[in-house]
Amino acid sequence: MNILQKQINNKLYLSLLFMVVFGFSFSPVSAQEYIVNNVHIINLENDQVLTDHLIHVKGGKIEAILPMAKGKGLKKSIQSIDGKGAYAFAGLAEMHSHIPTTETDDFSYIQDVMWLYLANGILNVRGMIGHHSHLELKKKIASGEITGPRIFAAGQSLNGGSVENPDMGAQMVREQKTAGFDHLKLHPGLDMPKFLAIANTAKEEDIMFGGHISLDVGLVNSLNNGYRSVEHMDGYIEALVTDKSKLDPQVAGPFSMMAVKDADKSRIPYLVQLTLDKKAWIAPTLTLFERFFGYIPADEFRLESDMKYMPGIQVQQWVNQKKLLENQGVLKEENVKPYLEFRKEMLMALHRGGVPIIMSSDSPQVFNVPGFSIHNEISSMHEAGMSPNEILTTGSLNIAKYFEKEGQFGVIKKGASADFVLVEGNPLDNLSHLKNVKGVMVRGEWISSEKLQEELKRIKGKNVRR
Repeated sequence: MNILQKQINNKLYLSLLFMVVFGFSFSPVSAQEYIVNNVHIINLENDQVLTDHLIHVKGGKIEAILPMAKGKGLKKSIQSIDGKGAYAFAGLAEMHSHIPTTETDDFSYIQDVMWLYLANGILNVRGMIGHHSHLELKKKIASGEITGPRIFAAGQSLNGGSVENPDMGAQMVREQKTAGFDHLKLHPGLDMPKFLAIANTAKEEDIMFGGHISLDVGLVNSLNNGYRSVEHMDGYIEALVTDKSKLDPQVAGPFSMMAVKDADKSRIPYLVQLTLDKKAWIAPTLTLFERFFGYIPADEFRLESDMKYMPGIQVQQWVNQKKLLENQGVLKEENVKPYLEFRKEMLMALHRGGVPIIMSSDSPQVFNVPGFSIHNEISSMHEAGMSPNEILTTGSLNIAKYFEKEGQFGVIKKGASADFVLVEGNPLDNLSHLKNVKGVMVRGEWISSEKLQEELKRIKGKNVRR
């Protein structure tokens, strides 16, 4: 029995194989027909807002987009939803999620996390810690058994501990591709032979890969050998430090944050151009570093209102993780602030250089509550210098482009998947309006604000501290 089959039972494997071979449909099994009236549609492809329009949804797709005055010919029997002047946009994304796992048939906690994403307007999620239950989750969402965003699942971590030798690395890539994972996730600890075996096999198998940057491999080698996404902007500081002795983890600290003072920033344009030339993407996760590795104390974050949606034991684990670094003196403001400023500077250098960005916060992770953390990420991206239009693009158009499915979703236009969010107020004027979700359309399934609030109330009730 090979490595992956030890974790995936025969029933799941055969069902996934059926999906691949016979073209299992990922549209809702009972997609209805709707007319969403009285909305203003944000078109990120041409930076226009179509005022006073309607969206006709049929069979999980967008059938038509019309001015309200031209919708009189549509059948009156079609279910009508009054948008009441809301703004419609193609939704947000979490492209660095640690989707919870299960070893049983109990998907209740995973379902809760899916509702947290949907309630915050997140319609696409890329899992970055792989598990066989994520393949089952995709199947359950596709069949309508679980309501959730579109899932892209990465396989089990490929790192210095899990990959014993190059042959094993290549074998793991093939198994994850066969199983149906969409992406490979690389973690630190890989040496060049292991990394090259993984990278070369991934290209042979036509599966995307990316993640952290192993110190022995480095950013330049990672980009030159096919990294699709660089998570956390990892590796950029290390690539800017000439004296590699400064990168000793005992000296440089987590993610080499203490090495910022040794970075040769004159090399930033070279790294930006290389990233662009190699067609890599950036998943910034600014908010993770501001909250986990930032200087604001753990006891402040634990009191935030979003924490009521997480199990108490999870929040306490986050507190313990951050306090460990606090007690070691790692998170002093004088240590952390230059690093956080560098991250925003690096993001804007990459963005202005044309490197595409994908919306990501890393959730659920230390003080990053699923769904809610994306709004923190959006605020950080805006503070760094990105415009509202550019930020919304990273969570919609860019997601489809990343997965080479441009036009299939991430846009509101005829023929695309019926995925969009209604919010009160124009988010292009004020990004805080993104929090005022009035309903979401998920592959042709309408979920009202009342339903979303009902689910949030239920999840909050489950996690009441007693």
